[in-house]
Amino acid sequence: MDAVLTNVRLATMAGPGYGEAGGDAIAFEAGRIAWIGASSSAPAGPRIDGAGCWATPALIDCHTHLVYAGNRAREFEQRLAGASYEDIARAGGGINSTVKATRAASEEDLVDQALPRLRALVEEGVSVVEVKSGYGLDTDTELRMLRAARRLGGQLPVTIRTTLLALHALPPEFAGRADDYVDYVCREMIPAAAREKLADAVDGFCERIGFTAAQTQRAFEAARAHGLPVKLHAEQLSNQRGAELAARFSALSADHLEYADEQGIAAMARAGTVAVLLPGAFFFLREKQLPPVDLLRSHGVPIAIASDHNPGTSPYSSLLLMLNMACTAFRLTPAEALAGVTREAARALGMAQSHGTLETGKAADVALWEVEHPSELAYSYGTHRPHAVFRAGVKRA
Repeated sequence: MDAVLTNVRLATMAGPGYGEAGGDAIAFEAGRIAWIGASSSAPAGPRIDGAGCWATPALIDCHTHLVYAGNRAREFEQRLAGASYEDIARAGGGINSTVKATRAASEEDLVDQALPRLRALVEEGVSVVEVKSGYGLDTDTELRMLRAARRLGGQLPVTIRTTLLALHALPPEFAGRADDYVDYVCREMIPAAAREKLADAVDGFCERIGFTAAQTQRAFEAARAHGLPVKLHAEQLSNQRGAELAARFSALSADHLEYADEQGIAAMARAGTVAVLLPGAFFFLREKQLPPVDLLRSHGVPIAIASDHNPGTSPYSSLLLMLNMACTAFRLTPAEALAGVTREAARALGMAQSHGTLETGKAADVALWEVEHPSELAYSYGTHRPHAVFRAGVKRA
């Protein structure tokens, strides 16, 4: 064995509640969990003392927009003065203001600006982060964003998953020609991202101020033709039947879902599509419509939680804060919230076979926490940093 972590309490997240296990040791070999059990019967190998900490899977942020240039602090002021997100977007602000700044930025600029955001997540025990494009809206900039995102994984000890979000907004050069832009995305952007192996999935914003279900379907068909799975921003501001569309394409996830109804949720359940709830955007936009958590539970839809870090609607780089928000705003239990940033977040990225729980054969991504019980991670904010984090069995500095 490469190492045996001993003197820990195990919250494997592989069973009911926190998946508490009776053992107190985990063995790592070749970047994987090779054995779990009592230290008295652990295999031979160098011992690492876990100091009595709780061991959980390292955290996973399955929905972010970390790569972009500039910020939208002035729009924050406008919203506080009474303007709505839709008002700002229709006046030329919102996503398109970030598009202008991002198009002007080099790949190096994008990496440099994203690193502090990513570092904040990593310092909280995050080992996997999904990063979306969507602030370029032309082929060159979208691919530049995806390259910058991939480079982040070489700068910090974290696994990066990339998502092409070309259907994020209508760029100014296509004003009044949404269908032409969708044609461009399907004909050029998706094939280019697939050809250069820069995207792990394709996403879209199906909304009144975004793209229709029919337009989104065309992009999904192009993604499928190029072997890429899909995800969807669905039902955030209104019900556009996006959850059902996502389910028809066996989407990895449908995200936001404040306005989803039972028909859409039932479709997601049948398709195995994960619900990704984003309490940061709900809080920042001062929304009133809660996602239908009880319906998700009753239909057995897995619930993931993510930061949704972005410059306009969720400028937060803390997944631990999202745990607290998910419980206080959405009424998830602390166990559901922790599962949402481990087991279910892995599922939302198509990584359930390798990440998200402490089980033999899975990646040795482990976080150690100096808490009396795992519920403390959701209970309070600002007091928790991991005692140690192991990525692929190696302790991060």
